[in-house]
Amino acid sequence: MSVTPESPSQPNALSRRTVLQRAAVAGLVATPAVGFLAACADSGSDEESPGTANTGAVSATNPLGAPEDQPISVVIFNGGYGDKYATDVHEPMYKKAHPKSEVKHQSSQAISTLVQPLIAGGNAPEFVNNSGEKSLDFGALVADGQLQDLTALFDAPSVDDPSKKVKDTLVPGTVDTGSFNGKPYVLYYVSTVFGIWYSGKLFTDNGWAPAKTWSEFTALCDKIKAKGIAPYAYAGANAAYYQWNIILTSAAKIGGADILKNIDNLEDGAWKVDAVKQAAEAWAEIGAKYNLQGAEGLKHTDVQLKQNQYQLAMYPSGDWIENEQKKDTPEGFKYQMLTTPSITGSDKLKSTALRATAGEGYMVLAKSKNPKGGMEYMRQMLSKAGGKGFTEVVKAPTVVLGSTEGLTFTPGTQSSQDALKAAGSEVFNLFFDGWYKDLDKEARTATNELMFGRIKADAFVERIQKKADEIKKDSSITKFKR
Repeated sequence: MSVTPESPSQPNALSRRTVLQRAAVAGLVATPAVGFLAACADSGSDEESPGTANTGAVSATNPLGAPEDQPISVVIFNGGYGDKYATDVHEPMYKKAHPKSEVKHQSSQAISTLVQPLIAGGNAPEFVNNSGEKSLDFGALVADGQLQDLTALFDAPSVDDPSKKVKDTLVPGTVDTGSFNGKPYVLYYVSTVFGIWYSGKLFTDNGWAPAKTWSEFTALCDKIKAKGIAPYAYAGANAAYYQWNIILTSAAKIGGADILKNIDNLEDGAWKVDAVKQAAEAWAEIGAKYNLQGAEGLKHTDVQLKQNQYQLAMYPSGDWIENEQKKDTPEGFKYQMLTTPSITGSDKLKSTALRATAGEGYMVLAKSKNPKGGMEYMRQMLSKAGGKGFTEVVKAPTVVLGSTEGLTFTPGTQSSQDALKAAGSEVFNLFFDGWYKDLDKEARTATNELMFGRIKADAFVERIQKKADEIKKDSSITKFKR
């Protein structure tokens, strides 16, 4: 899963590199906010950043020089991981280390709606968990000078061992994953694995075994359907992302991980290769024969609730699903993850291959009043206690080395970690969804058409390829390469 930057002569190239597969972790969909740069024009001047003069005394316990008496504003995306890990773990840790500094907490399911006006008005929060459907575009933020360069953070002494730099206490590749043009601006904190989720109880009670091949998968769907349960669900209202993720995962297994690399790089005809067509055809058949009735008008949480009620057997998602559904999951349900089955007998990658990535992006805003405080908050969350506390609350591992020692994972997280281990080196990722908003949107729309039978696989790949070609030819759009 190696990503290399474009030539240094291309100033807007994005740098992303390897994250070890055993801790590879949730793809963030960074949907660009429409008109973001225009909305922030007033705050993007050449004047000194508001936080430049806010520096406290540097010490062994305050290596970044965060001002002890200045508040910080923390904004958390209240989605699959909730915000309890911030209110109950990270914010108390910061307060304990800096008791004179007030922490102002906000959470939202629409980050751009909350944060963009604050930035434009000169009241940028210090620390933001930028995630969800309405997240801000990281690339646009970097280009507009809104994000704090995190080099000083990663070079600072760690909380647990001052003889080690923060970057040396993290999974290798973590810093590079959030780097643009070689400078780190984003912290990707959570280890996320993607697959198809089911109830261990439901499968055990009915004697069903997880499928490894496509024939086994369709036979399993037939058995489930005969029981009066929907075998599979694709939620059309807002979760198209998960299904094109599954389609491209299958394509990568059929033709190899370079299939995804070529798509990311806008290579000519990348969407029209046989591997993508085959994957689209196979999943369109699942949509036609086995999809949950009425799923086109349902959101992902509605569909996941039906799974918790045993009306649905299998659903595609990342491994945040267990925490997201914990309030509605019945006792003994036992979330388990199935890796996407092999479609052909000659797939280039084994059935155990999967998509995983370092994900869930966190950022410090450079034009906030106290960016050093924001970085110090990050330093605290990158301690072993910060990582362990996060995992205890949301049941997902982080990029902090050693932070899961002594912890017992929930069934779902253990299942995804076992799958990650079984995948070995055959772990891959994709980036186009975060690089090109319009291409992501077109993939979502085309997936809806495919999964609900309004277009065939040929039209599916033609439609998305057309949009990819338009983006490639548009000189006004910054291009990224890996």
